[in-house]
Amino acid sequence: MSRIVAVAPVLPAHAYAQAEIAAELATIVTADPTRRALLTRLHASCGIDRRHLALPLERYRSLGSFDETNALALEHGLALAERAVRDALAAAGLEPHDVDHLMLTTVTAVGAPSIDAMLVDRVGLRADVTRLPSFGLGCAGGAAGLARVHDHLLGHPDQVALLVSVELCSLTLQRDDDSTANLVASGLFGDGGAAVVMAGDRRTAPRGAPAAARAAWSGAPRVVGSRSMLYPGSGDALGWRVGSSGLRIVLSGGLPDTIRAHVADDVKALLTAQGAVPDDVTAWLVHPGGPKILDAAQEALGLPADALAPSRASLARAGNLSSAAVLHVLADAMATERAGPLGAGSAGGALGVVAAFGPGVGAELVALRWPSAGHVRATP
Repeated sequence: MSRIVAVAPVLPAHAYAQAEIAAELATIVTADPTRRALLTRLHASCGIDRRHLALPLERYRSLGSFDETNALALEHGLALAERAVRDALAAAGLEPHDVDHLMLTTVTAVGAPSIDAMLVDRVGLRADVTRLPSFGLGCAGGAAGLARVHDHLLGHPDQVALLVSVELCSLTLQRDDDSTANLVASGLFGDGGAAVVMAGDRRTAPRGAPAAARAAWSGAPRVVGSRSMLYPGSGDALGWRVGSSGLRIVLSGGLPDTIRAHVADDVKALLTAQGAVPDDVTAWLVHPGGPKILDAAQEALGLPADALAPSRASLARAGNLSSAAVLHVLADAMATERAGPLGAGSAGGALGVVAAFGPGVGAELVALRWPSAGHVRATP
């Protein structure tokens, strides 16, 4: 099995209160007073206190073509990715030359060469590092990335791998679109990234690593299973329409119902393969896609009122960061790991479930086991 040794979440420096963003964007997105009022209400209902943006807020008024915004996404995405990679490697006590495999997930920065290729020289990775750039998984990309890197490490148990997520959602802003979907998106999505260090089962902490890094290796959760599902008939519920103005949001009001209808069966199937049931799960690490998405998952799974508090706290702190969001929740869970008795019904270590939903509509689920010496209590 592979291990998640370190997770390094990153956010841009420009941070604003949700109300401040709403006030600025209302005058950019629409001239209709009724639609401006709706935008303000929608932003206020997103469960978000603050968001981080790639650019100063006033800069969004003068943004031009898709050429310009995508170039900015690549520039700022690369800078975020570099920060995240350096932080994650330091936490694991590793150097860039230790990395054997690199996966990138993004749905907001289009480029060839892609950001992962740019990272090789920027960070000092080996020229023979194997790379897998991914575009299109959307909000499911963080969970899918964990699963696909795990698959690679099953076949390469001596290797170290990096999963990198970068999302510059603010740079997809459509200034001529006052549809409800665009008004919601303008209030929900933020900018950010994350890097995850994963290691194969035969890889050990480097000799001479600092004590904190050795502790990270010894306490690392293991990926023990994953499940991917596409829900028939939901292809028009979430995604992008790509055109001359860039990436236009597709966001259906029926998305929470789709998740509510399917997620419980898929989670139970994931856990059954581990000889477990939902009551055995200690940490629910659900993509903070928005209050309605979290409510749908919580209701479908029959979870206690505070089970998704970490996801709601992450949403309030930074908004929906697309593929990076669930990795921020995972980072919080790993940072608050505590020693203690295992929960009733768990076997072989405390059990966690990572869940995220993206275009398709697809669900990506990952089962984690923490070392049996302690368990995780994910708190906001």
